[in-house]
This record gives sequence, structure tokens and C-alpha cells, in this order.
Amino acid sequence: MFIYNLVVLLYGLVIRAASLKNNKAKQWIDGRYNWRQMYAEKTAALSSGNRIWIHCASYGEFEQGRPLIESIKKNNPDFKIILTFFSPSGYEVVKAWPGADVIGYLPLDTKSNAIDFLNIVKPGAAIFIKYEFWLNFLFQLQHKHIKTYLVSAVFKTHHPFFKWYGSIFRKSLGTFDKLFIQDLHSANLLENIGVKNYEVTGDTRFDRVVEIKERFEPLPVITQFAGTSKIIVGGSTWKQDEELLVDALNKIKTHDVKLILAPHELNGTSISHLKETLENNKISYSLYSENNLQSNNQVLIVDVFGLLSKLYFYCDLAYIGGGFGDGIHNCLEAAVYLKPVMFFGNTHHKYNEAVELINLKAARNFTVREEAPGIIDHFLNNAEKLKLEADLKKYFSDKTGTTQKVIEILKFN
Repeated sequence: MFIYNLVVLLYGLVIRAASLKNNKAKQWIDGRYNWRQMYAEKTAALSSGNRIWIHCASYGEFEQGRPLIESIKKNNPDFKIILTFFSPSGYEVVKAWPGADVIGYLPLDTKSNAIDFLNIVKPGAAIFIKYEFWLNFLFQLQHKHIKTYLVSAVFKTHHPFFKWYGSIFRKSLGTFDKLFIQDLHSANLLENIGVKNYEVTGDTRFDRVVEIKERFEPLPVITQFAGTSKIIVGGSTWKQDEELLVDALNKIKTHDVKLILAPHELNGTSISHLKETLENNKISYSLYSENNLQSNNQVLIVDVFGLLSKLYFYCDLAYIGGGFGDGIHNCLEAAVYLKPVMFFGNTHHKYNEAVELINLKAARNFTVREEAPGIIDHFLNNAEKLKLEADLKKYFSDKTGTTQKVIEILKFN
């Protein structure tokens, strides 16, 4: 634990130093300022009822855990949900969400912080979503005999649990009363290190994207922009993704194609760069926020949050951003509308659904930018579109229902 605690403290120092220049790091620091008083005041205002602490790393994990949170609340209206985030990109979007009773940042994972947090919040149970192993919190939860669960977890061979140096992380797996895991591969890895406290239940994200699809409401502005053109939606794109798509758009000559871009970051710098890229390529565009949509423009920049899951309804092909970085973003949001997806890079192996969609021939990944126009042409001219849609429909039908499986085992209902 000494090395782990040292790394955690160094991380805190690095974030503090970065906060002088980086806005996200500043949010990370400011959000944890005087956290003891904040949690004490907010939890003191709660009426009686069992408190369930749910922790998500960021927004993606929140979306993954949301069906579970809503199911717990629906079945147990008197329960109080304490929702914490590690990253500002989760907290800043969700901080006003009415589905939780208290929402805040997770304090830095030191032993004293873990003790104080648990003494203040007093959870009756703790649930971590997918990838969160904060050792001091976990060992303190175990010490206090608080039921602890990990939901929608997936384990890969490169994780520290399966390395020679990972003994402390392997020990942390024993702090969980139950590990709800996504697949049999994860089960085999756990079995190989002697871990038995797991249940293969699947991924709650499937329940979430299906729910979003069922609640879909049309966006007249997008309908107007799309017209009769083929539509490519670039979801959660970064600078390199956008440059790739603009280059591909210039090379596609066989279709009337329009591009809808929903950047991952909507700060002035990223939008300005995107506009400059389009102007340099003499591509006409509109901004969603300006309400001056020109239906004859080739590109629509969606410079507002919260619309991406609806945008995929309108596409003939979705490009999922993030492949130039640590990993692609959520491709299930597009595939649930029975639409093919494409993404750059070799990070997709970290995501079961990406591998499964490739195997279904409903997705393609590529590592050479020049391959993009050919992949786009393949999907826009796909002679087996009906088969692809049927395969995707069955895929989602087979994958839904994880939330109910977890709830039945937790017995929160």
C-alpha cells in the first residue's frame, strides 16, 4: 500500500499544479474543496432511509449505471442515492440530475479521506460502476462491513490484477461482496487467480441505449438538414477525427452525402479549429446553436450537449470518435438504431461491444486514414443492409436485461 498511497499523493500534486493552467484540472480541485462540509450538510438534510453510495468514474460510467440507479429508486422510493464522480466530465454534466439525492466528487483516495467520507455519508451499501478500484475506499468499506458491489465490470489480461506486481489489486477484489461481470472471458481470468465472488450478468449499457431509443423524439432541425441526403454522424469527435472526416468527405464523389459533427469538447478553441478546417476545405457548414440552418450546407456542427444519442437516428453511418486517443467512445448509442459504425485505431479491443459489432460485420475499424472513403462507400452502398439490421436487432435483444438480473441478486427490490 505504501507505493500505491505515494502514487495517489503524487497524482493529487500533479493535478493541483496542472490546475493553474488547465480548466478541467481546476474543476477537479475546486470540486473537492471543503468536501467534508459539503457532504455533511447535504446528507444531514436527507430524511430517513437506506443510503446507497454509487460511484462512477465519468459520464460514460454514469450512463452505464443509470438504469441500475433508476431501478433501485423505482423499487425503493425511500432509499437515498449518494452519487460520486472522479472526473469533471461526469460531474459537470450530471450535477443537477434529479435521480440522485446527493451528487459530488469522490475525494482523493487516501486512508483518512476514505474514513471521513464513510463516517459522514454512512452508506448502507456501495456500488462501483465498471472500472473503479480505489483501494483505501475499498478496504475501509470492508473494514466497516458495508456491502460493496462492482457492476458491469470487464477484465482484460493487461489489467494489474493479472500481473506479477498486482497482489494488492488482487486482494482488493476480495472486498467486493459480488462482482457483476460482462462476459465469460472475465470469468476465466478471475478463476485463474482464485476469485470466485462473481456473477456473469452482462452490461447495463445495453438497457440504457435501448431505453433511450424507445424514448426517441424527432429533431425537426436535423430532419430539415438531412433532406434526402446520405448522412454520416461523427459522434464525440476530436480534432484528428474531424480532420479525417473532412478529408473523406472531399473524396466521396458517388453520393449526396452530408456530415453531422458532434464534437466531444465544445469549448471555443475546438469549435474554432473545426470551423477553420471546414473553411480551408471550402466546405459549407451551419452551427446548430445559431438557428440559421442552411439545408444546402454540407456539414452541421452540433455545438450543444445532449443531442448525440438522437442524432444517430438520422444517420446512414456513424463514425465514433476517440480512436486517435486512449479509446473510442460509446458505439452502442448508434448501433441500437440498427446503424453501422466505423472507428479509427486499434483501441477497440478494450471494448467487448466493438469487437462483437466487428464480428457481426456491423462495424469496421481502420488504422490508415486513407481507408476511410472506401469504408464509407462500402456501408453507404451495403447490399446486405437488411441482414445487418436483422443481426443488430437480435444482438440487442440478446444483450438486454442485465439491470433486472443485478437487481434480483442485490435484492434491493
